[in-house]
Amino acid sequence: MENTAAVEVQEAIEASVAAVGAIVRRKGPGGGSGVDLLRQQADDWLEILAEAARLQAKTAALVVRAAAGFAGTTRAMAAPEALPQERTAQEMAIVAEVVACVMTVSERTAGALLSESHELTASLPLTLAALQAGTISWQHAQAMVDETTTLDPAGAAALEAHFLDPDAPNPARGGPAGELVPSRFRHKARTWRERHHQDSIEKRHTKGAQDRRLEYAPDRDGMAWLSAYLPADTAAGIWNRATAAARALQGPTEDRTLTQLRADTAATWLLRAGGESVSGLRTAHPTAENSTIGGVGPGGVPSPAAQVLITVPVFSLLGLTDEPAILDGYGPIPPSMARRLVADGADSFHRVLTDPRDGAPLEIGRTSYRIPKAMRQWLRLRDGKCPFPGCSNHSLDNEADHLLAWNVGGTTGITNLGQPCRKHHRLKHTTSWTPTGARPNEPPGWISPTGRRYHSEHQDWEPPHWPAIIQNQPLRSDPSHEFLEPTPAPARRSLRE
Repeated sequence: MENTAAVEVQEAIEASVAAVGAIVRRKGPGGGSGVDLLRQQADDWLEILAEAARLQAKTAALVVRAAAGFAGTTRAMAAPEALPQERTAQEMAIVAEVVACVMTVSERTAGALLSESHELTASLPLTLAALQAGTISWQHAQAMVDETTTLDPAGAAALEAHFLDPDAPNPARGGPAGELVPSRFRHKARTWRERHHQDSIEKRHTKGAQDRRLEYAPDRDGMAWLSAYLPADTAAGIWNRATAAARALQGPTEDRTLTQLRADTAATWLLRAGGESVSGLRTAHPTAENSTIGGVGPGGVPSPAAQVLITVPVFSLLGLTDEPAILDGYGPIPPSMARRLVADGADSFHRVLTDPRDGAPLEIGRTSYRIPKAMRQWLRLRDGKCPFPGCSNHSLDNEADHLLAWNVGGTTGITNLGQPCRKHHRLKHTTSWTPTGARPNEPPGWISPTGRRYHSEHQDWEPPHWPAIIQNQPLRSDPSHEFLEPTPAPARRSLRE
């Protein structure tokens, strides 16, 4: 006889699927004609897709509860005095049951499911509740499990609350987590984790740097993967310089894509160095000498200096706190790394100080149609990537663009500028997708051809930590936001100095 609970669950799922199916059948061709009817049908199909996605999330939550319940019940039936090897055999039996008899997935996948299910049911109640409600996807839930793995219970609860509790003391900016594509949510969750981990980023970076390595893995069709595990500033410097060199090679007679040119450039630098150091790869940490060399590199490949933004909390730059800095296109880096890059005078690395009051940088003005270099850098800092929802194309690859064209009345102000990638820049000009207005600290949103409005992902800036030396002193700020300093004290210096 079938388990009563299983029968009830199956009936509920079948009823939900049948309800969605009934909606689909009703949305078939009907009376009327013309563009308005087609637009309505397109909108209906989008609603069905959204409802199906919510149903998938709810079903995933059911799988989580079932997997965790099965594992817990099976362990409860085992003898409590079992030896370690017997407990290991028991865990193997649990995985085998899930793999061979129920879900027909690999043992690795089944083991991961059981582990994730345990974390969600035992330690991440807000994530499981959001999954059950259909407001986040299974991929979002997996990202939350991954990013809380090395956090203590208090840290894991704080990360959950930041993204999933709107009443948290410091909720995430830029909209609900479920409105971000999973890869972007993972990036934001990882950035938060780096800022708030119980172990300082300096300590974790020192340990991680010991594991730096180069890896080679053969692949199909005569291809192979070559990857390097390096300190973030080194990796970002290599990537950005290779991108800049690849862009320099583009032209009307060049048929290779940017991706292909970037790979060919890096390969040329590595294979044709002639035994000499390659610019940008000389040391583990770029300096003023090897970060600004331009001209022609090994093998005749142009080697222009790339420009990398480093956002540094002002107190961290002064050495008063240990807050992470943000490396453009990567995320949090140790403050010692940021201080070294700034102190070395590397022209490729541009320092951006943040306001100690709210963590946001200062706005840069404008005077003409031509977008000045400072404003372009501000756009890169504000947006971080292409502002189209779900796009992960980083700011180095994008170009500044007037949201409302100059020739129809658009201005060259920060609120009328975006930096879409080439694909979504072309989408703007060749389709009915339309960007909305931006704000000094928020990138533009988008309106789809069906009239739906989508918000762009916002930077999740946080107010920085105040050092103990001035934590309890009242502050006096200039209305122009150009400096912020404690109240007068003997022999003091302003933060700007």
